[in-house]
Amino acid sequence: MTLERPIAPDPYELLPTVPSFDLTSDDVHNGEPMDARYAHGSTGGENISPQLSWSGFPAETKSFVVTCFDPDAPTGSGFWHWVLVNVPVSVTELPTGVREADLGGAFSARNDYGDTGYGGAAPPAGDRPHRYVFAVHAVDVDRLDIPAGASPAFVGFNLAFHTLARAVIRPTYQIKERGVRKGPLLTDVC
Repeated sequence: MTLERPIAPDPYELLPTVPSFDLTSDDVHNGEPMDARYAHGSTGGENISPQLSWSGFPAETKSFVVTCFDPDAPTGSGFWHWVLVNVPVSVTELPTGVREADLGGAFSARNDYGDTGYGGAAPPAGDRPHRYVFAVHAVDVDRLDIPAGASPAFVGFNLAFHTLARAVIRPTYQIKERGVRKGPLLTDVC
């Protein structure tokens, strides 16, 4: 089997343009490899979400949605690692390994692992570096009307009508050698 394929576009380049604001992290950096602690357990990682903080969002922002997407997964549709919905506007930082219970009613929609919460990087061993697009979306309503088991596509559709601005950081992750896996091959896509 070969993993040769074109580079996928950045998903936010395909959506209507919105203003941006500042997103920083003590743990991950734009264009730089992530530490294994932010990778999925199937790769030997700790499956811990990185620290993120943001500022400069529009004054009319009422809540945030935080997402992590791998456009480079060999699926034809990328791979959603995290969809954290209804983060209160008073929250402008997520600590490393954030707990949803500490976020005043925020919750995670289903990720593409079929779980909720953060699901770390797990690209196929031997594949090129994957981009992990962490985005904070400034939203114009206090709460998106999203059911707990919603898919990332459902959240994204609703975000299309409520995003005021977006901040993005794109670290990478790569597993250079085959045979590093600890878990099922199902995670060999993200």
